[in-house]
Amino acid sequence: MDAEEKEEGPLDLARLTWIEAEAALRSATVVLLPVGAVEAHGPHLPLNTDVIIAVETARRAAARLVGQGEAVVLAPPINYGVSYVGTCFVGTVPAPADVLTGLVASVLSHLAAGGPRRLAVVNAHLEPAHVTAVRAGVDTAIAATSARIAFPDQRQDRWAATLSEEFQRGARHAGSYETSLMLVAAPDQVRIDLLSTLPPVWVDLPSRLRDGARTFAEAGGTQGYFGDPASATAAEGEWLFDALTTMIVTAVEELGAVEELPS
Repeated sequence: MDAEEKEEGPLDLARLTWIEAEAALRSATVVLLPVGAVEAHGPHLPLNTDVIIAVETARRAAARLVGQGEAVVLAPPINYGVSYVGTCFVGTVPAPADVLTGLVASVLSHLAAGGPRRLAVVNAHLEPAHVTAVRAGVDTAIAATSARIAFPDQRQDRWAATLSEEFQRGARHAGSYETSLMLVAAPDQVRIDLLSTLPPVWVDLPSRLRDGARTFAEAGGTQGYFGDPASATAAEGEWLFDALTTMIVTAVEELGAVEELPS
């Protein structure tokens, strides 16, 4: 990898040597950390759907930021999340909340210790306990490093309003929303032949969880999905990724500019 290649786009931290990482992780560099989960996503999507969506969102946000003149490094994803509501289905592998909080805090703190003053968490798993755990890790890292760390939450009104009607209705797990994103990010991993066999499940999942449902099945998702996966399209996936990318880029911009310190 030569200097010209480094200037063309975001860098993948996992593929750098430590010497290359030392050169890349400067004070003005933006670092994006994808976070997902290993969890059931209906009979038609893979267990690592959230990881795939988080990584693709981070990749697109990084490319846009580079186009705006930023230096960007993509950190390897955190694959496991707090995903206990999916444990009624085989293959879901949750991480305890305190473990995830500690991991997020440690990863962000060590990344910031390399020099970057702006970091952002790109999260695609929305279980409330998971978001709370990630937020606690972010807050711990900010306190430890004084770095600026963004953690935009697409459940918040300002971001949810930019997403699909299905998402806004609360049927936001493995329905048209996530299936459309997967038709763009990893179409070969969508069991397309099953989509026409999946009737809509119009359940407001966040509301059911607030009311005490402990699993997807208890919330009414007896096959591990909510919404209407059969209506998913790649076209919807593209505009959803555009909205998610804008969310990350805006959150990074709101951290403010950082002046490059002399080496």
